[in-house]
Amino acid sequence: MKLIPSLRVYGLGVVLLVSLFICSRNFDRRGDPSFLVPLAVASIVYLLAIREFFFTPRFPPQVIVVGLVLAALWHLQFLWMPPGQDDDIHRYVWDGRVQRLGYDPYLVVPSDSAFSSLHTSETRTLNNPDVPSPYPAGAELFFRAVTAIHESTFALKVAFVLCDFAIVLVLLDILRCSRQGMHWVLAYAWHPLLATEVAGSGHIDIAGALLLLVSFAALGRRWRAVAAVAFGLAIAMKFLPIVLLPLYWKRVRIRDGVLATIVVGLLYVPFLKREWIPIGSLGTYVQSFRFNDPVFATLERVAAPQLVAALAVLVGFLIAIRLRSGSPALSSDALAWPMAGSLLCAPVVYPWYLLWMLPFLRSPSTLPIIIWTVSIIPTYVVWHLRTFGRPWLVPGWVTLLEYGSVAMAGAIILLRRLTRPAVSRCSTDGVV
Repeated sequence: MKLIPSLRVYGLGVVLLVSLFICSRNFDRRGDPSFLVPLAVASIVYLLAIREFFFTPRFPPQVIVVGLVLAALWHLQFLWMPPGQDDDIHRYVWDGRVQRLGYDPYLVVPSDSAFSSLHTSETRTLNNPDVPSPYPAGAELFFRAVTAIHESTFALKVAFVLCDFAIVLVLLDILRCSRQGMHWVLAYAWHPLLATEVAGSGHIDIAGALLLLVSFAALGRRWRAVAAVAFGLAIAMKFLPIVLLPLYWKRVRIRDGVLATIVVGLLYVPFLKREWIPIGSLGTYVQSFRFNDPVFATLERVAAPQLVAALAVLVGFLIAIRLRSGSPALSSDALAWPMAGSLLCAPVVYPWYLLWMLPFLRSPSTLPIIIWTVSIIPTYVVWHLRTFGRPWLVPGWVTLLEYGSVAMAGAIILLRRLTRPAVSRCSTDGVV
């Protein structure tokens, strides 16, 4: 009886492998049809796999094993591909390098001629060279640690892929403890963004997602101190998960929160060379950086960008407060929704920002977010259009496709929830 769904999953896995292999061979032409078409095929196949996972409660263990082996194969294929010349990973190498040379990445401007001798062949092409680093202290120390082992983009990509594999292991433990279908680990491992943005380009977001998942797993085991510290470290990688703070209310003790605050504070000690907490170019990021931001762009017409950015954080907080008050138990989708709400209102929404939510998407209620993690992929076309001198803007048709797909999925779920009680009442009346 389970044979047919298993065969379908095997088939989908093979198509994913072939399409992502083709995509990897054109990784240096990101956004080009030769890159986007196989990636689009992989995205559609991924959604078909999600459908199988929703409709089949259990799969034989060999399906999960084969699925993970296939995921490892296409991860390794992307790992060997060099990142783009101006991918963020070049900034990571620079930040790690200057720290080891005794400089402060929050103060050093890469384009400053006084520091030109510090550059290597892998750092000369980093993006936005006119501003210092915007990353929190945890990320900076991560860059320093990895580049101390080997100073290269490849070393950082290996570190990120190891974080990716660690997420798989933690997910398997969570699924086993919660008695959920183990096949849901493939809903994470098979996502095309992991191939392009972790193994391919290499982004620090995956390290933060790992720490956030560890925090979630620790809460499930009532390791409250571990949960609090891991959560703090996730925020120290990027500030996005700070909107989840209300979810930890009364789930961790006050002393656990104090411990986490101390740990995060200690991360900033190496950078406290002035009287304020260093934030680098974060203010410039909010003031000037824009990408894939229809909500932010609309609100920015009537309010200052700093105010709109604060509103984006507030939206995430309010969603988290609503989810915390609505359920005593912490579900995985509760971690996804506040971050999704905050990102929806953010000034910059790159595809790799959605990596934070991938480990937590296992519920039908998260279907709009699942759709978003796929519908955002057409924004890669901007990389291709840039080679023709086009501005760094997402075309209107891409924005409509991306957010229209999300809105449609949300409307379908809402409609089903509104009509389900009516159906139940009709059935009850009939029995009476």
